[in-house]
Amino acid sequence: MTTLITSTGTSSSASPAVGRGLALSVLRLHRSALWLWLLLVVVLSATMLWAYGPGFHAADTEQLKRCRQSVEACHFPSGPALDRYDTARSYSTLAVTYFPFLVAVWAGAALIGRELETGTAHLSWTQSVSPTRWLAAKLAVPALLITAGTSLLIPLHRLMWSEDVGLLSVDWYDRNVFPSNGTVPLAYALCGLAFGTLAGLVLGRALPALGVAFAALSALYYLGAEYHLSLWPTVTATATRIPRLPSDALDLEQGVITTAGTRIDNNLACTDSEGAAELRRCMADADIREFWITYHPKSHFWPLQLAETGVVLAVAALAVTAAFVLLRRRTATEGVAV
Repeated sequence: MTTLITSTGTSSSASPAVGRGLALSVLRLHRSALWLWLLLVVVLSATMLWAYGPGFHAADTEQLKRCRQSVEACHFPSGPALDRYDTARSYSTLAVTYFPFLVAVWAGAALIGRELETGTAHLSWTQSVSPTRWLAAKLAVPALLITAGTSLLIPLHRLMWSEDVGLLSVDWYDRNVFPSNGTVPLAYALCGLAFGTLAGLVLGRALPALGVAFAALSALYYLGAEYHLSLWPTVTATATRIPRLPSDALDLEQGVITTAGTRIDNNLACTDSEGAAELRRCMADADIREFWITYHPKSHFWPLQLAETGVVLAVAALAVTAAFVLLRRRTATEGVAV
């Protein structure tokens, strides 16, 4: 059953109250998800603070004692305290990195899909709440809560990660550490919200929307992991000797330049030469003039983060725009004022 709703003069004057009412309605309807999100933020925050403070210091003290007993133990960290610290750090990193997928499936299944499937959305549209306001509230309230929680988790993760120097050090470009140490998780979380919303509107059913939203975000995340290093210009070092990179640089590609000026990729000729004289002989025999290496220095962390964040947020904006356009067209055919 559809009902034609016409706007009146009172609706605009009551819009602030209607907006507050919509926000409260979203919070009440999805209070279980809200409490789960708050619990996740609290547990992760407490875990990372423990790993930053008592967990790290206990593991570090344990490792120092083992080093005094055996030189070999210094190269192979182990022990109960270290295991607890490593577990807390690893699972916290995974949670911060992959929680956007939970957002996506929740948005597709519970936030939008279930309300369309059960008809509660249409009921709201016939009770002084336009579909556009309804969707705006559905997006704004979760987006605000997701942004607030993520803005707390990311600095705590950076704090935990920066404390570990020399114990279980992980490079800044590690596949899990890189996204969880910057703005990328927030971008993917908001994109997951957008994907879930769009999937819920398109399919109108909870379970199919859940699956489509998860698949769409997985595909985007895979593309981001594969190509995010290409979003910022690399640095290329060229020298007549084999270039030595900073220990924290990410080596991408290297090769040689022949005396004719031809650049050859992935050529490791002469890299095992011992001494300058042997290197010169090897270069002469192999017709090599220079060596080159392409890399990302650690200073590229934030440019890469912000570049990927911008791309993901642009995709999220497109998904949100598509959701509003779809909703307008669907409700227009049903005679509901937007």
